[in-house]
Amino acid sequence: MKIVRFKYQDAFSYGTLESDLVTVYDGSPFPLQGVQSAVFQSTQQKIPLKDIKLLAPCQTSKVVCLGLNYRPHAAELNIKLPDLPLLFIKPSTSVIGPGDNIVLPPNPERIDYEGELGVVIGRAARNVAEADYDDYVLGYTCFNDVTDRVAQVRDGQWTRAKGYDTFAPTGPCISTGISPFNLKLETLVNGEVKQSGNTADLIFGIPRLVSFISGIMTLLPGDIIATGTPDGIGPLKAGDTVEIVIEGIGTLRNSVVAA
Repeated sequence: MKIVRFKYQDAFSYGTLESDLVTVYDGSPFPLQGVQSAVFQSTQQKIPLKDIKLLAPCQTSKVVCLGLNYRPHAAELNIKLPDLPLLFIKPSTSVIGPGDNIVLPPNPERIDYEGELGVVIGRAARNVAEADYDDYVLGYTCFNDVTDRVAQVRDGQWTRAKGYDTFAPTGPCISTGISPFNLKLETLVNGEVKQSGNTADLIFGIPRLVSFISGIMTLLPGDIIATGTPDGIGPLKAGDTVEIVIEGIGTLRNSVVAA
């Protein structure tokens, strides 16, 4: 199932995507606070994809991101593999959906793409055992960890570099029922492949990440774990179109514009 969130005739809804049609659902795939299960039922109404505006597929309280979590990326940077997952957080205000513009900050020096697999949390998760990780994951999405590379190096910590509005494109859907352990991931800029990796190369796998992060902070329904980027990172400029393509999920496409 590919779950989407969308706007149609001034109404906001969830649904499922099949080919070029969206089936409208009542409710949400995420449970309300204090409720164990979500109310998410098909209305059987179908709308052509071309008639709706796709949004980021979840409303998140936070995006928990991984730094240096692909072996080829560590080799690319000539950095020793970390002993523990290296975490940072992007604010909810950085999240945009498919088709939205990535807005460069004023006077940008180097703004990079980072294509990643996003793990979407389905219910509140705290101190989750690795063996139980899948009970708390709704599905998977495409994610672009847009980064001000100069600010990242200059500041020594990553909040400013990673936290600008529009620096967390997410979508186009939440794909459920797929295995995340061997998925091909590509990043294209203006149609040219810049990154080509596979989630089999993750240093810390998804069960470990869900367990480790939920032992530090409660993960809420709709939160995203961005699992890190493979090698091949590089710059974006105004006028570029960047695409994150992940097997079993789809293509997240965004344009880059000046401030």
